[in-house]
Amino acid sequence: MHDGMNRREFMGFAATAATVVAGAAVLGPAAPAFAADAFPAPALPYAENALEPVISARTVSFHYGKHTAAYYANTNKAVAGTPMAAMKLEEVIKSAAGDPAKAALFNNAAQSWNHTFYWAGMKPGGGGPPPAKVADALKAAFGSYETAVAQLAEAAKTQFGSGWAWLAKGPDGIKALKTGNAETPLTQGLTPLLTIDVWEHAYYLDYQNRRPDYVAAFLDKLVNWETAAKLL
Repeated sequence: MHDGMNRREFMGFAATAATVVAGAAVLGPAAPAFAADAFPAPALPYAENALEPVISARTVSFHYGKHTAAYYANTNKAVAGTPMAAMKLEEVIKSAAGDPAKAALFNNAAQSWNHTFYWAGMKPGGGGPPPAKVADALKAAFGSYETAVAQLAEAAKTQFGSGWAWLAKGPDGIKALKTGNAETPLTQGLTPLLTIDVWEHAYYLDYQNRRPDYVAAFLDKLVNWETAAKLL
């Protein structure tokens, strides 16, 4: 007999265990400890330090590991046990947009989508002129690639407070625009092609208040034009 447990205690413990086992047999298999998330956060498409020195591993660690993860966690909590858990994330965003009662859901779902799109729009050793398919589309919409990039950069630099700058395609072609906070072109019937996150958590550890420097570095050294090409 184990030290500290006499025979009477052991017999009582064994009887209790037998009762639990018998009850489990009657009730059937135990329920899973947790349900799978409706929207698992996608993995980064590169290592945390892959964007250095333009964006530091420390920034990516906080931005992806804390901010992006929190948006997904909050979205999953909000849709758990509801019909929205069976929707696509884009559908959740559109269904919650403009509804004050669903503002928290919209903010977290849209930020989840926006951030994942942002991560996919960068790559180590990116930047520079786009593939011919994208260059031709930008020339048709803006007159030149240089004009398109200048308008996107201006949108990013002039977005007041937190938000995003985008290249997005609609019925009238491609345009540069900016959105505040969690807003996204998805709710305007547009197809996003590229985004720059201008929330301070995206750049402040590396650039402090020099947002224009961050925007220029993003476009010169990180932008993944192949992502835009696939969406065209």
